[in-house]
Amino acid sequence: MKSDLQIAREARLEPIEHVANRASIPESYLEHYGRDVAKVSLDIEQAHEGRPRAKYVVVTAVTPTPLGEGKTTTAVGLAQGLEKIGRKTMLALRQPSMGPTFGIKGGAAGAGYSQVLPMEKLNLHLTGDFHAITAAHNLLAAMIDNHLHQGNALDIEPHSISWRRVVDVNDRALRNTIVGLGSRIDGVPRQTGFDITAASEVGVILSLATSLADLRARLGRIVVAYTRSGEPVSAEDLHAAGAMTVIMKDAIKPNLLQTTENTPVLVHAGPFGNIATGNSSVIADQVGSRCGDFLLTEAGFGADMGAERFFNIKCRTSGLHPDAAVLVVTVRALKAHSGRYKVVAGKPLPPDMLADSPEDVLAGADNLRKHIEIVRTFGVSPIVALNVFPDDHDDEIDAVRRVAEQEGAHFAASTHVVDGGNGAMELARAVVDACDQPTDFRYTYDLADSLETKIEKIATEVYGADGIDISPQAAKDLAHFEELGYGRLPVVMAKTHLSLSHDPQLKGRPTGWRLPVREVRAAVGAGYVYAICGNMRTMPGLGAHPAAERIDIDDNGQVVGLF
Repeated sequence: MKSDLQIAREARLEPIEHVANRASIPESYLEHYGRDVAKVSLDIEQAHEGRPRAKYVVVTAVTPTPLGEGKTTTAVGLAQGLEKIGRKTMLALRQPSMGPTFGIKGGAAGAGYSQVLPMEKLNLHLTGDFHAITAAHNLLAAMIDNHLHQGNALDIEPHSISWRRVVDVNDRALRNTIVGLGSRIDGVPRQTGFDITAASEVGVILSLATSLADLRARLGRIVVAYTRSGEPVSAEDLHAAGAMTVIMKDAIKPNLLQTTENTPVLVHAGPFGNIATGNSSVIADQVGSRCGDFLLTEAGFGADMGAERFFNIKCRTSGLHPDAAVLVVTVRALKAHSGRYKVVAGKPLPPDMLADSPEDVLAGADNLRKHIEIVRTFGVSPIVALNVFPDDHDDEIDAVRRVAEQEGAHFAASTHVVDGGNGAMELARAVVDACDQPTDFRYTYDLADSLETKIEKIATEVYGADGIDISPQAAKDLAHFEELGYGRLPVVMAKTHLSLSHDPQLKGRPTGWRLPVREVRAAVGAGYVYAICGNMRTMPGLGAHPAAERIDIDDNGQVVGLF
């Protein structure tokens, strides 16, 4: 099979205004970034007023292996498959971070004949939204340190400053730094560090804002530190939010691209899925919901991670409720959850894992069963989508089908990577059938619940934990947040994506465990409190041979080595 880059280069791209026309977006609402990409003006909602809303489908997955299971490419293939069966479709996706693109993971534009194009632009700068997030975030960091240097009128306790700087590169050397070294005019020395841009609260705010005015208000509410008396210090207190909004005023507009089969795609925002919401923007969904018969969106990692936040946070913000959820699974993921194999990012799969073994598939099937159960706890119909790899065996595929049918879920095997939309038509029909069924959508918790109760409900009802163990410091911080009025905020659980539990070594469907909460923090601008369960890296490092070593420009000025 041809490489992803070769397929992308050979695809026939339509002018972006033609793609917009397919989505009922008049050209007057486009801001062109070359021939193949455009931003969509937020005024489009006025043009769409009164149009019926599309069926709303979230694409999620089982607990992934370190290699990923093809959730994005399945979402792309499904969008193309729906078009093949005559359903006008819009797809809304997160923008890839350049850190993983140049690291181990590589690009995140889909694969094979189910990609978003132009893939080079999507995986690199696109329209500069990530750079705007980086600039706005670091402006606030600079104003914090300048405030300390200029006399600290707000009486900020320097050790309480939680606002680090960001850069969209994997760089472990920046995880912990000291700023302000040199002479007195160079600032106040203090320890801090860098996160990757995808971990920035500014990026989460972009994903959850419903308008430019809402973006401005959320940026102003960002809490960066506390005074010596324990009062929060916000971006508004530092008079930084206005300038941050100016930097972000174009980034708030979603980006219009297309698939290899010219299906329209809105790409917008890209917050981390382990410590943040892991979903594309509310604005993209609001725009896309009026652009056709179906709106598909993707939630990061498994149903316990991105989908839980999609349901409990994003849907609360947008007011949109899903009609169905696609649960992506692979044969190799279930084999990994059997506990019989070790999968390492950047390394080939163990040869024995590729042998025909439906027994291994069934041994790991409890993970799939649990994710079906998670989707159902929200009152949404699940469709199990098997992303078929060329080395999968027929009896292994049948084993996954039997598990899905035993659980009463819809099932479809999809070969969209090799066959594009034609390979996803069975999945498309299953999605249409599921969306015709009534839903009883519900949240895991009420906003009136205490923060501790919200954490416990997610741990027990979604993850399957026996309970939670809150550290003394986390308990103290939870009490402080309740006193500050943050108790009605939703919660995000910062944990590994490689297990339903907090421990990446616990595969399948772990039982008899409790979730430790070692720390809690408040992302007040984004509008949630997050509980840190385990050791989370907010700045990845590069491997021994990162993808950046292979990426170059050839003699014709074409990108090579990107995948």
